[in-house]
Amino acid sequence: MRVVLTRLPKDTLRFETPARAYRCAGPRGHIGGGLLLQGVSGGNGVVVWLRTPDSIASGAWPVLQRGDTLSPRGATVGVRFMLGDAAHGAPLDSGTVWVTRADNAVALAARGSGSETFTSAHTAVEVRIDAVPVGADTVSCRSQL
Repeated sequence: MRVVLTRLPKDTLRFETPARAYRCAGPRGHIGGGLLLQGVSGGNGVVVWLRTPDSIASGAWPVLQRGDTLSPRGATVGVRFMLGDAAHGAPLDSGTVWVTRADNAVALAARGSGSETFTSAHTAVEVRIDAVPVGADTVSCRSQL
């Protein structure tokens, strides 16, 4: 996973981390399920939830806001990064995730923006995940705010 994060107007942070992908399931009777991709290295990391009631399809997926509980299909993306000793986070609130699915692997490119949770600084994020195998285990995609 390669990540480029730009804190406007000028700061840029780049990091790379191994990525993992898991099928996930939401609570019975609620929107949930899909695919959870994540990568963490030190204090930096990214999580992408491809949320769908159906199978994961190749193509463009809209970025959903963190609290969106109505949209049946879309991607929720969050990034965590360190600046010095301080941890920062930014859930994306706009953008697109392009998904490529082949056999039991998935690749994606995400581009979007959001506001940091601590400073409210506007942050642009680009994430690229090369083909990563989808794990056999299922994890929970239960969303909590």
